[in-house]
Amino acid sequence: MTDTEFLTRMLFEFSYWHDMQDDAFKPRAYQLAAESIGALGHEVKEAWRKGGIKELKELPAIGQAIAEKIDEYFRTGRIRSYDALKKKFPVDIYGLAHVQGLGPKHIRDLYEQLGVKNLKDLEKVLRKQQVRDLPGFGEKSEEKLARGILLMKRSTGRHLLGHILPLAEDIVTRLSRIPGVKQCVYAGSLRRRQETVGDIDLLATSSDPERVMKAFVHLPEVETVHEHGKTRSSVRLSMGIDADLRVVPDKVFGATLQYFTGDKRHNILLRERAIRQGLLLNEYGLFKGKKLLTCASEEAIYKRLGLDTPPPELRVGHDELSAAERHTLPDLLPYGSVKGDLQTQTNWSDGTSTIRDMAVAAKTYGLDYIAITDHTQSLAFINGLDEKRVAKQGKEIDTLNKQRGQSLARILKSAEVDIKPDGSLDLDDETLASLDCVGIAIHSHFSMTEKEATKRIIRAMSNPHVDCLFHPTGRLIGKREPYPLDMKAILAGAKKYRVALEINAFPDRTDLRDLHVRMAVDAGVPLFINTDAHDPEHFTLLSLGEAIARRGWATKRDIINTKSLNQLRAWLEKKRPRPNWTA
Repeated sequence: MTDTEFLTRMLFEFSYWHDMQDDAFKPRAYQLAAESIGALGHEVKEAWRKGGIKELKELPAIGQAIAEKIDEYFRTGRIRSYDALKKKFPVDIYGLAHVQGLGPKHIRDLYEQLGVKNLKDLEKVLRKQQVRDLPGFGEKSEEKLARGILLMKRSTGRHLLGHILPLAEDIVTRLSRIPGVKQCVYAGSLRRRQETVGDIDLLATSSDPERVMKAFVHLPEVETVHEHGKTRSSVRLSMGIDADLRVVPDKVFGATLQYFTGDKRHNILLRERAIRQGLLLNEYGLFKGKKLLTCASEEAIYKRLGLDTPPPELRVGHDELSAAERHTLPDLLPYGSVKGDLQTQTNWSDGTSTIRDMAVAAKTYGLDYIAITDHTQSLAFINGLDEKRVAKQGKEIDTLNKQRGQSLARILKSAEVDIKPDGSLDLDDETLASLDCVGIAIHSHFSMTEKEATKRIIRAMSNPHVDCLFHPTGRLIGKREPYPLDMKAILAGAKKYRVALEINAFPDRTDLRDLHVRMAVDAGVPLFINTDAHDPEHFTLLSLGEAIARRGWATKRDIINTKSLNQLRAWLEKKRPRPNWTA
């Protein structure tokens, strides 16, 4: 367990413990502190190292008492008051709290009445049907808890944005068509376009909330109904993800949308800003005492607090509020700005379709140009191209461009050239010079040290024919860790050799990450957004790449393939002439 995980768990358990004692204020304070620590991660220890308790108190939601506990943990490796709590109440509060429908007082009662200390104990008493006889429970509660355990075990955790976003957009469309619905949107990590999402948060306004709720719980995707209320319902969908719908009055929609968009750290910082101004901010609006100041829109709330409105993608609790106060938020790349996809594979290597089919599909999806980047000869197992096949493919591309008309996007000759372990490339320079655009990538020897991997990539970028580094860190979310790189050195090399870095939009890559995009933007390193399409349908993924760019504070000028074809050619030719540019 990491320091962050321990501290988050400890604060969470203190929150539940004080709730069990009917304390009016401490539960919320500890809950906010747990959320803040979880969001801050390693920054907590850095703050402590920098200035101890004094510096810890500068962090969001961290007061004197909690700062002292954190200081004690970093100094001694333990927290005496937490040890005392666990001795007095030896219950896995954190684990049991993750069972749907099990709150603080239920956890207390289960321990005091049946000796339930952990999930295993709970399963045991549920099998014996002992819970139903406890005051405040009953047979239905027992069934709900059993179902909650089953759902928790079946949960797949977080889901890739690209897998869930289309479903959420479809649900919003269907709910919006229900008579009486005025607004319906998704919030949470979906609206912030995070690379993974834990659940689907939906908000709506309607003249007939009960009708909306009935339609929601009867959606064909609904597998289990957790809760069916008049203004809030919660369900589990067949994809293994929970979805919650809240119907709120029109007058508080803006405040509720801001609150449920999050993220937690952003909201903590925003609420603290309100407190410093003598105000109170919550999901129902911005208040001065009991007087409601505003709640109709997000923009009105941020404006009243002296801020520009940060786009949802930037609301992560870093420096977006400082920029919003200084009126220096970036003019983020608009969705739909990319004019061409510069990494696409065809059936010449491991794609599903012909070059022509990919060009037709690209045009259909509104793109002006694509680059054909089939793999090269080092990847023989997927029919990678050698120099002769690259030349042969180039002739086919020339023929297709002459026939282009209005139905095909312009096709650029390119390749996804493999970087060998020593940093050399697996196509000769004469072949590279014949291409309109050259992308490079690593496909093997992922276990190098940071120094070795960084040196390998920088040597590859130094080849004068290289234009772009594809999926720079090589990660596959949930499948393969990124190889270790000195990203500052990679960015310095890219800038020196005038090589763009790719934002790969494929859902399980999301590579570069938003953190690295921000570093590239700050360093003045150009970027491409590509889908890594292996099938015509993959062109729909471009908006996911644009979302990564937006989360990394990128503007239109930072993304090279937002340029027209002629502008792209001019940018490429600043590095070297393109004498064989396709007609």
